[in-house]
Amino acid sequence: MAKKKSFLSLAFIAVLLLAMVTPAVSADSSEQAPHTNAAAANLQSYVDAMQPGWNLGNTLDATGADETSWGNPAVTQELIKKIAAQGYKSIRIPVTWDVHVGAAPGYTIDPAYLTRVQQVVDWAIGENLYVMINLHHDSWLWISKMEQQHDQVLARYNAIWTQIASKFKNHSSKLMFESVNEPRFSDGGTTDENKALQMLDELNVSFHSIVRNSGGMNATRPLVLPTLETSPTQTRMDSLNNTITKLNDSNLIATVHYYGFWPFSVNIAGYTKFDTDTQNDINTTFTNVYNTFTAKGIPVIVGEYGLLGFDKNTGVIEQGEKLKFFEYLAYYLKSKQITPMLWDNGQHFGRTTYQWSDPQLYNMMKTSWSKRSSTAESDLINLKKGASAKDVTVKLNLNGNTLSSIFFGSQQLVQGTDYTLSGDQLTFKAARLTSLISSGMLGVNAVLTAHFNKGADWNFNVILYDTPVLSNVQGTTSSFKIPAVFNGTTLATMEAVYSTGGNAGPQNWTPYKEFAYAFTPSYSTNEISLLPAFFNEVNNGDVILKFHFWNGEMVSYKITKNGTSVTGVTM
Repeated sequence: MAKKKSFLSLAFIAVLLLAMVTPAVSADSSEQAPHTNAAAANLQSYVDAMQPGWNLGNTLDATGADETSWGNPAVTQELIKKIAAQGYKSIRIPVTWDVHVGAAPGYTIDPAYLTRVQQVVDWAIGENLYVMINLHHDSWLWISKMEQQHDQVLARYNAIWTQIASKFKNHSSKLMFESVNEPRFSDGGTTDENKALQMLDELNVSFHSIVRNSGGMNATRPLVLPTLETSPTQTRMDSLNNTITKLNDSNLIATVHYYGFWPFSVNIAGYTKFDTDTQNDINTTFTNVYNTFTAKGIPVIVGEYGLLGFDKNTGVIEQGEKLKFFEYLAYYLKSKQITPMLWDNGQHFGRTTYQWSDPQLYNMMKTSWSKRSSTAESDLINLKKGASAKDVTVKLNLNGNTLSSIFFGSQQLVQGTDYTLSGDQLTFKAARLTSLISSGMLGVNAVLTAHFNKGADWNFNVILYDTPVLSNVQGTTSSFKIPAVFNGTTLATMEAVYSTGGNAGPQNWTPYKEFAYAFTPSYSTNEISLLPAFFNEVNNGDVILKFHFWNGEMVSYKITKNGTSVTGVTM
């Protein structure tokens, strides 16, 4: 996700919380007759051929002096080749133009920068990739001020697109233009939603006119138009649908972004698992997207997708739970003929190593491009040290597949002896599990790999654990680290309530705090840090913390805040 992605959490929290308790209403696909002409069908085929897509994030969209200003290396041709070799068919190249644009009235783009963008585009087209370029963080840097500075913003916007359109007018139709990334006007002071929708319509219409009248391939080049904030809420999609209908152009594509059901996406409010609410959010969102656009002949690209917690680190969401999210999302989007583009700011595919930081996640995504994979209710088999051996039953989500075999390394487990399978109930036998933890080492003792007749494998981590132990500590609101002996398990979430009653800390509508924002564990240094963002919204006095671990255990702890001083004691 982009460095300015955190606004999504704040902008959508009220909407998402409301969705948790109210039924969703799908768009009425009968409101507009479907476009069934050949041109619309051809454009849908174009978008289908873009599957799967990848974002070159936090690079040319960086807001500093050059593409390395946010920490990623300069793009190389080898990187583009490697991405194509991973199986990707399209690449979104976010571009921020702001600091590379001259003063009024010409607003001339630095020729060297425009040439650099063209170089990366040409590398991508050379690898037979579909390519999307846009105005990216310009959206919040200056376009957001449109209500107060209407003429100036529109003149600058028009000038930039006039130059881009001229530069690329003879490029292959595999290059598409996106009018603006995540357009929003709240940063500029706009509070009226209708006003924001009207300004976005004005921008999209102006963009369309500039490109279509610029000659060459631009007369029919596919153009990508976003909803307000690229949000898939119904009112905003309806507004974009009205714009597209008004333009009456069969080469227009709608785009939204999706980072999941917010509480799950950041691990807050106890949403640690890929549960019914999270799955239903996918279903409702993209049924509405389909009914609003795709069913009416308007193709859709999810220009960015992922999980918001990845802004902190990819460990915010437990491994098996994130795998289930990505598997199901890919399946549902494919069923609705919607093409997604993975947001990658460098945390997934190494820009110089050309290796995936999480090969299991990549394999799950890659498999989902063509088929469904089987998953399970968990990828964790927790066994307590010293406890009597018992069989462990795990529910499989077969997704139409069948279990073929289970391996421990190169050794195949024996069905009937090491495990049994009854329908979707997989039972690991106590004797086999006991043998796997015979070393007595706390933590992951074995990885059991389940193979299915189709799709990706699923790993079960066999974990020997003991109850975690926390220790007393003195600290401050800027640095408070609780010594923790994790004893083989990992932290799922944390509750915080005042001893006198009421939820403590940020987002006090829930006792369960946001992972990696209010607290974060460190397994290498054996501590749990309570972060400044947590203490910024904690009153003086006693706060009772409950640490919930993935082994099912909970450990209580009390902190006392007095100004900037904090004391922590076990309970």
